Amino acid sequence: MLTCKELVAHSSDYLDGQLNLRGRLAVCAHLALCGHCRRFIRQMRLSQAVLRQLDKPVSAELDALASRLAETRRELP
Repeated sequence: MLTCKELVAHSSDYLDGQLNLRGRLAVCAHLALCGHCRRFIRQMRLSQAVLRQLDKPVSAELDALASRLAETRRELP
């Protein structure tokens, strides 16, 4: 059975459907017994859903802000 640390390491592949059958079964078996990891996976799913809902202009605005901050930082002594 997977440890919690191993589950976290495989969580992105699990959520993206990229694990093979054996990997999915191992994750499911661990989740059946571990409430902490079930909560972690729920939080990861929620995070993915929120990120999918973000508008593209928001992302572009964040990129512009990051560029301005990097430029300002370079100008500092």
